Amino acid sequence: MKNEQLAWTSSEFYQLSGIDVYEMLAFRVAVFIVEQNCPYQEVDGHDVNALHVFGKDEKGIAAYARLLPAGEKYETPSIGRVIIRPDLRGKGVGHELIKKCIHLMNEKWNPEQIKLQAQAHLERFYASHGFLAESEPYDEDGIPHIDMIQVKESFRTSS
Repeated sequence: MKNEQLAWTSSEFYQLSGIDVYEMLAFRVAVFIVEQNCPYQEVDGHDVNALHVFGKDEKGIAAYARLLPAGEKYETPSIGRVIIRPDLRGKGVGHELIKKCIHLMNEKWNPEQIKLQAQAHLERFYASHGFLAESEPYDEDGIPHIDMIQVKESFRTSS
């Protein structure tokens, strides 16, 4: 599948239909709770203030990320809940999603920094987009994570 076949959209929570919210939460639960065998509170209260980024194809949601404004979870805007559907992993969709997220955040909030909590095994993936580790690996709900930050001069060039 070529990535150009994905239809990319971004929406504030209030713009999402009930079906959109249902599909988004079902997708997140399928990956973060079921696939990763990690029981935790997936619906965490941050969705209402987030910008939701979707890549969809004929099968439904293929890629998703949640963008939070400064002050929502961290002092700086952040990227979270990054998911690629299993059949599209390793095909460049994740890189396309992160580039779109960085572009949207730059347009909407013009931040000096962008933060994310990466699963530790994805550190090199995020580093390829200019993110630098700012913590040692730590356990988050039974999965090793690392805090990463990207500063403005690095994300201007990653688009």
